[in-house]
Amino acid sequence: MGLNSIDAVRSLLLDGESEEMTRALKKAGAHRFPVARPRYIVTTRAYFRANFDMALRQRLRSFADPFERRDWLAQEKQIKGLGYKESSHFLRNIGVKGHAILDKHVMRCLAEVGVIDSSRPPANRKGYLEIEQKFLQFAKDIKVNCDELDLVLWSMKTGEILK
Repeated sequence: MGLNSIDAVRSLLLDGESEEMTRALKKAGAHRFPVARPRYIVTTRAYFRANFDMALRQRLRSFADPFERRDWLAQEKQIKGLGYKESSHFLRNIGVKGHAILDKHVMRCLAEVGVIDSSRPPANRKGYLEIEQKFLQFAKDIKVNCDELDLVLWSMKTGEILK
């Protein structure tokens, strides 16, 4: 869904209005939230332009602590639609390692092997960080790189590897 959505709005990301993106997403049948997500993009884009001239990579490098970097992405009110899972995923996609992507598939696997008690997704920062610490310890215990482990767990549930 994400890859199809990006393809549908790629030409509109830098300057398109939310209504244009909504039309493109609906035409492509690419997203469950074709009205809300374009608004998030426009709001976030305006924030990036106004505050650091779209130099997101530079802004992200300004954080010495990787957890502060992710906190900023997940908690900044002007960056719409990103929580801890999505922030971790975004950072992984741009080469920042060491954060767990705790989606529903990974959570199910962690519950099945007894790392966590419930597969319910964490409801807040504290919950995400607690589960992430258990995940990181599990990865260390079984001697598997944490940045590879969530992909393995995800692929076990979905039957595919996308990246």
